[in-house]
Amino acid sequence: MRIGEGVSLDMTLPPVPPLDSEAVTAARARQKALTKPPGSLGRLEELSIQLAAITGKTPLSLDRKAVIVMAADHGVAAEGVSAYPAEVTPQMVLNFARGGAAINVLARQAGARVVVVDIGVAANFDPATPIRHHKIAPGTQNMARGPAMTRALAEAAITVGLEVVNAEVAKGLDLVATGDMGIGNTTASAAITAALTGQPVATVTGRGTGVDDVGLARKISIIERALAVNKPDSNDPLDVLCKVGGLEIGGLVGVVIGGAANKVPVVIDGFISGAAALVAARLAPEVKPYLIAAHQSVEIGHRVILEQLGLRPLLDLDLRLGEGTGAALAFHLVEAAARILDEMATFAEAGVSDKA
Repeated sequence: MRIGEGVSLDMTLPPVPPLDSEAVTAARARQKALTKPPGSLGRLEELSIQLAAITGKTPLSLDRKAVIVMAADHGVAAEGVSAYPAEVTPQMVLNFARGGAAINVLARQAGARVVVVDIGVAANFDPATPIRHHKIAPGTQNMARGPAMTRALAEAAITVGLEVVNAEVAKGLDLVATGDMGIGNTTASAAITAALTGQPVATVTGRGTGVDDVGLARKISIIERALAVNKPDSNDPLDVLCKVGGLEIGGLVGVVIGGAANKVPVVIDGFISGAAALVAARLAPEVKPYLIAAHQSVEIGHRVILEQLGLRPLLDLDLRLGEGTGAALAFHLVEAAARILDEMATFAEAGVSDKA
């Protein structure tokens, strides 16, 4: 795999295969033959061709879907960057495990399984809790005072993401989405976005859990301080991740790369998932065509990320929850695109006259 310029990794990333050109040709030909004016289903047609290119399959089957929710705490939460206390992270993990969170509801509707991963929550869970127990540290350090984590921890987080998605592929996986939980993670995501894109902190930092104007100003100031203290190298995405990122963001980097390596379409959720996708694409540019942007988050930095990745979101519903909720909603459109290609009759099959 081609690694981004200036990046040195002790770990080995799995190779991401090229898109299947024969499947693209077959999908395009079938789209032109379906009983509709060419292009009349707009982006659903483009999406179906992308799915065929990724999977190498026509017909497509997307029955086996999963949302992988990475959970971790952030030391920077101590600076008051969130409207909610850090205790909410483990409380919400338990809510996920009981099936009571928004992502559980939307995933059930979409026929997707929810895979909750404790990669760095600053609390201990009963081993019987129905989550994946992969804690590599009890959260990150306070990035406003020094690096959020070591380079080795960042690589370990990516490795967890790779292992989790590989385990899901072994069970059967046709479509995967990224989700997150972690008080303080919009702060880390804004710092990553500013560091990798060169945009001013104020233009990529939103209100997260709903901080007021004073809280937003404090959040921007904390991120600016973190960047000044740590001086992350914009040419080295792993350096950015370890200095101002989060363990769950690192885990999602692994999910993105691992999904692409297994020829599974990756539906990225909002701002945190977008930051992870940005890091993944800088580490392994080959993942970009495997990405599907679920929605446009209210978080202002998300727009910058999508522009950097060259992605157009499927939905714009003023969402800012995270958890993978926007991705679960987008599953319906992704599956609709696949069904159109697979199930719609051609002019010849239906006995309908094509255009002159």
